[in-house]
Amino acid sequence: MTRKQKRLAIIGGGVGFLTAAVLLVMFAFSQAVAYFYVPGDLEKTSVAPGTRIRLGGLVEVGSVKRGEGKTVTFSVTDTLASVPVTYTGILPDLFREGQGVVAEGAFVAGGSVFVADTVLAKHDETYMPKDVADRLQAQGVTLGGKENIK
Repeated sequence: MTRKQKRLAIIGGGVGFLTAAVLLVMFAFSQAVAYFYVPGDLEKTSVAPGTRIRLGGLVEVGSVKRGEGKTVTFSVTDTLASVPVTYTGILPDLFREGQGVVAEGAFVAGGSVFVADTVLAKHDETYMPKDVADRLQAQGVTLGGKENIK
């Protein structure tokens, strides 16, 4: 092999390695993506059953019902629409009605009930995930006693 052939082989191998690495990273990201929705978005958008998403909003007042064992059902609302959620597990200590929440999971085959495997609640009076707060304020919901001025 001449010097030129060796150099070309090394460059070709490097390009092949980088291409394989980029493809693996892209594949991993496509598998781990969970899109964020508020209940009002779900009325306009069709989400296939089994597709992992994050559902954010406020826990609807009067909707929390404890079932057998650690199963809890509640509704997430953005004051325009509401989505029923079922969760089996231990809820965060700060989970309560009227507070911000993000649930991650998927819709069941019927498409009417969201089954969450992770529930995150806000951790103090002033915090709400930015995506949830922005979407709620865009729909005119008052957060933290401040009026949304457009």
